[in-house]
This record gives sequence, structure tokens and C-alpha cells, in this order.
Amino acid sequence: MTPRDDSDANSNRWSDLDRPPLNAVALRRALVRDGGLWSDVQVVPRTGSTNSDLVAHATGGKAEEGAVLVAEEQEAGRGRLDRQWTAPARSGLFFSVLLKPGVPVERWGWLPLLTGVAVATALSRTAGVDTALKWPNDLLVTVDGRERKTGGILAERAGEDAVVVGIGVNVSLRADELPVPGAGSLALAGAVTTDRDPLLRAVLRSLEQWHGKWRGADGDPAASGLQEAYAAGCATLGRVVRAELPGGQSLTGEAVAVDGDGRLVLATAEGVQKPVGAGDIVHLRQDGA
Repeated sequence: MTPRDDSDANSNRWSDLDRPPLNAVALRRALVRDGGLWSDVQVVPRTGSTNSDLVAHATGGKAEEGAVLVAEEQEAGRGRLDRQWTAPARSGLFFSVLLKPGVPVERWGWLPLLTGVAVATALSRTAGVDTALKWPNDLLVTVDGRERKTGGILAERAGEDAVVVGIGVNVSLRADELPVPGAGSLALAGAVTTDRDPLLRAVLRSLEQWHGKWRGADGDPAASGLQEAYAAGCATLGRVVRAELPGGQSLTGEAVAVDGDGRLVLATAEGVQKPVGAGDIVHLRQDGA
């Protein structure tokens, strides 16, 4: 992608003074460096989906490894299971990154979990909000004593050797702007800052660090410390959950581990441990309600 100055791209960019626009030039200056992971940072005023755009750029040869595409507003953002992700302009971080893992393909499934660890770590440090992970790739915060989803991650293949990872985080959404009752935002969780610039920088630097450690260990989640870090930050472990599996089946049990393949291991009432590699996880109370 060719660098450009987006500072005047949106005539309404200062329409909400509590939500200032991002400055692509400043972000590139801070994040793009020789020998670093990030090769380019672009900010667009709006798009349908940053993931779709970056996949198209990558497969069309218009984006290099380490490209970052940020949208001030997404009109057709997608989460897991093709769920829609929408929010007011400049109210969150909506961006995608292009990665070339360079590790055995069977370990690529760890990329969304790695991203979750990186994002949760960065947000906890920078926003001062305890951010937990719901398997496999939801970001949780606590609002009024309840767990709320404030972000999500979606990874998609982009050709033979690349993956585009999309990240969406609700930053400054107010209560009356939440898309669904179970949603939350950093602001509602008591964040010390909702300035998206330092938040984005922190997330990308954390992602660069974790990606480097994981890649340096040839994608081994144990040797890189990723498996341990994910388990430590995963709110799903130790909970009774219901896994809603592909094909309409479900499985209920206690989440006891995340295995070497990134699967969630459930201990069922029958005393059997079963790994879940795909599905929607519902946290249940200990009484199973």
C-alpha cells in the first residue's frame, strides 16, 4: 500500500470532539522502522471491512507483510460466524494487519489466540482496564460487575503464505450506543484513557513482540510462552461452559485447559475430556443455568 496523508480525508472528522481522528503520518513515524514488523500504516475514514480490504490488497500484490489498515468507521465489519460488528465513527479501534507467519501451517491456528494475548496485555497496561480473554478470541471487560464483550478478533487466509488478522475494540462507546445488551467498552469499564492513538500504538507494539517470540520459536506455543500466557488470561478456564458446535450439536463441561493445538478442553459430567476446536462458547454459572 502506498503511504498517503489522510488528515483531510473526512470533512466531518472533528464532528465529535471527544473522539478525535487518528493521524496516519504520526502513527507511521512511531511504528514503521527498519527491522520491525510493521511496514505501513494506513488510516481510511470509512470502509466496509478492513479485513476484506486487506485480504484483497494482499492477494492482489498491493500490500506487504506488516501492513496495517485502520478504519475510523466500519460499515460491514465482521466477527466470527459472520456476525456484524458496527459502531459509531471513531468510537473504537477497527483495524487489520497482514502477517506472514513463516512457521508450520498447523500452528497458524494460534495466531488469533496470540493476538488476543497481545491486545489484552496492551489494553490492560495502557487503558488501566482488566481485560480478559474468552476462548477463542473475544475480549472481555467488567462493567457494573458483569462481564461484557468489548472486542473480538478474526483471522483469514490471504493466499498461500499470509494471514490477515482483524481486530475490533469498543473504546469510547456510551451505554446508549452499545449494539447489544452484552456489549461493553473501555470507557464503560472505567478506562484511564480513551485516546485511541496510544491504545493503537500499544496494541501494535505488543502484537509485534508476541509475534516475534512465537515466530522465533517456530510457532511452538509452549516454547514461546504463548500457551501459558493465554491460559493465564483466559476467563473461560475453570468455568462451566456450553460449547455450541458446528452442525447444531452442543457439549457442556468444565473448561480445564487449552491444549497444544489451541483447542479448549472440556471435562464432561461423564468424566471424559474432550477438545473443542471450533464453536461458540457460552459461560454458564456453576449451577449450569
